[in-house]
Amino acid sequence: MRVFNCDHCGHVVFFDSVQCLHCGSTLAFLPDSFTMAALVPVPEEGPGLWRRVDPRGDGLQSGRRYRMCRNHTAHQACNFALPAHHPGDLCVSCCQTRVLPDLSHAPNVRRWKQIEAAKRQLFYTLARLGLEPAPGGAGPVFEFLADLPGGPPILTGHLGGTITLNIAEADDDERARRRIALGEPYRTLIGHLRHESGHFYWDQLVRDGGRLESFRQVFGDERQDYAAALQAHYARGAADADWAARHVSAYAAAHPWEDWAETWAHYLHMIDLLETAASYDAAVTVPDPHAAVRQRVSDPFAVPRPAFQDMVRQWVPLTLMLNSLNRSLGQHDAYPFALSPGAMVKLRFVHDLVQGLAVPACPVPFGAH
Repeated sequence: MRVFNCDHCGHVVFFDSVQCLHCGSTLAFLPDSFTMAALVPVPEEGPGLWRRVDPRGDGLQSGRRYRMCRNHTAHQACNFALPAHHPGDLCVSCCQTRVLPDLSHAPNVRRWKQIEAAKRQLFYTLARLGLEPAPGGAGPVFEFLADLPGGPPILTGHLGGTITLNIAEADDDERARRRIALGEPYRTLIGHLRHESGHFYWDQLVRDGGRLESFRQVFGDERQDYAAALQAHYARGAADADWAARHVSAYAAAHPWEDWAETWAHYLHMIDLLETAASYDAAVTVPDPHAAVRQRVSDPFAVPRPAFQDMVRQWVPLTLMLNSLNRSLGQHDAYPFALSPGAMVKLRFVHDLVQGLAVPACPVPFGAH
């Protein structure tokens, strides 16, 4: 995720900011221009209306007017704005959430806010890739549910365009418990959402996009029994030690659908981290057997888009540096993976598929959802 600058004072602000800590300006993300903006109210034009502070500093007011997302106004749970003329009162991300947990229970409000923040991050990356709105129309819808006493456990997953997430995943201790119980090195909210979005876009891009045969050549035949494959995967446990030669994670070895979803999530990890590093004008030393090459990290959304092999050459030392920085602070590796050539082939498949859509990253039209 790139960093931004306050329109009013130029200070660095972030994607989830709601106020500039330097000048106090109100901030909101504008999906119709892919930017964070400093806003000032214009009550004389109507209740709840805002305009953008003119970034040029010439005193001219922006002609476009905005309203804050209802989830910001009611719960301080969103920092997206929407055009004043838009008929709805939810932003393009929040309107994708179809079912909420019981918000009268205070811990659920906290969990919901954390999940929505991760979902906005997912929305941003997908939109920058030209995948929101989705090629088949509207994007996925989301249901955030809680386990009920005596009821069946809520399982995180995707079915028919709906992504369900158990809100317990927003609790660090519960997420850590599940990560340890399942033998996973990495488990985060954004990781869950990126993975489940992979299942949604498999339907959109592979099944409905006429790419089943090319998919099967790389990932295997998805027609094998899914339930039986998962059961066999969990029965094997650590015994399946050769997964790393062909997959991005141990779970990816369970079934071709999960292989795709894990690879898709890793590709979104790559895109987001490279964009973040590029926005800081970071440079890395790319290992070379003859001479080390130092180069700036390429913005994955630059025009023309960087080649996949260049992204990978920057990705590897970047993740090594990231993990080293984490260890310096006594933290676990932020990216606890080492991608094999076999896994890279699958990442390349995802990259070529996404880039081959030839849909330029553009501002998100409101009303698309």
